[in-house]
Amino acid sequence: MSAWTPDELARIQAAQELEIAPVRRDGNLRRPVTIWVVREGDDLYVRSWRGRSGAWYRGVQERYQGHIRASGVDKDVDFVAVDDEELNRRIDAGYRAKYGRYGSGYVEPMTSGETRTTTLRLQPRAAKGAA
Repeated sequence: MSAWTPDELARIQAAQELEIAPVRRDGNLRRPVTIWVVREGDDLYVRSWRGRSGAWYRGVQERYQGHIRASGVDKDVDFVAVDDEELNRRIDAGYRAKYGRYGSGYVEPMTSGETRTTTLRLQPRAAKGAA
């Protein structure tokens, strides 16, 4: 299992947005979509603002793999579903702290309802052939 470096975590946390591109069934990347990302501890998390109907989120369901880019970090990742209420509360707080200036019309949907059920942890994928 691969982990984020401290530099990657800091750079992505400092970024206001992240480009995310799920892998299609055929192995090709979907078109990148710009979304919000938050850090909790040594992990990075994303959610679909449109809930389960969001196109990029539906794309994730095909292979649970993709590619992200933010602040000079360019990484293949695995998507890991999160189903932990306490962790989700901490991620909610992360969204409110980082994006609160955009107002409740954007932040509240990211921290409630169906959107919370789309929480995914970004796990860096080990390079092919890596030990």
